[in-house]
Amino acid sequence: MKRKIIHLIQSIFLSRGLFVTHTMRLLGRKRRIDITDRMDYVRMSSLDLISEEIYTRQLEGNVAELGVYKGDFAVKIHQAFPERILYLFDTFEGFKQKDIDLDKQNNYSTGTQDFSDTNVEYVLGRMTTPGNCIVKKGFFPGTAEGVNDKFIFVSIDTDLYQPIYEGLKYFYPLLNRGGYIFIHDFNNAGYKGARQAVIKFCEENEIGYFPLSDGCGSAVICK
Repeated sequence: MKRKIIHLIQSIFLSRGLFVTHTMRLLGRKRRIDITDRMDYVRMSSLDLISEEIYTRQLEGNVAELGVYKGDFAVKIHQAFPERILYLFDTFEGFKQKDIDLDKQNNYSTGTQDFSDTNVEYVLGRMTTPGNCIVKKGFFPGTAEGVNDKFIFVSIDTDLYQPIYEGLKYFYPLLNRGGYIFIHDFNNAGYKGARQAVIKFCEENEIGYFPLSDGCGSAVICK
């Protein structure tokens, strides 16, 4: 009876584009991050699994996010890698007009979504150990000047084609062996440039990617 009730609830949620799941209940360990957002369960759970692989294999490198906005995913990265330096790259003022124009010209997106309602203080205030965070405010890749580091995990979530492509060009060479890059919106019809940027970069470098079935269809690159 209990199983039938669970399946009924799942069916109702799925009909509305949501889901309830017991996925990974046999993991045999406590999760590294708090996964309470069922809307983005797949991406959060994948981050948790990847961080476990990195620690189990004793892989070195710091972590970063390009495209932070209010820090929802950055908080999870910080939970997964609490003792490692977390670089936070963002304008904290929204999109760059030049990048919006390029997306419009190629019919990738409208570029109309406003991501300016955030600030550095708010994001750092959400971190357990803000002293382990390095904020790089401004337009990328200019904000990467002077960064002399290696990475084991990077999240790229800038929505538009050009900053995603520039992010891949910058971070992939600095990614340690065994490291991962998450690219958000890969299968998001509202931001078609994300897919084009990933495909172009991977073809140029003869590397592969794996599409996740999360809310906005992320892609994962592993080195």
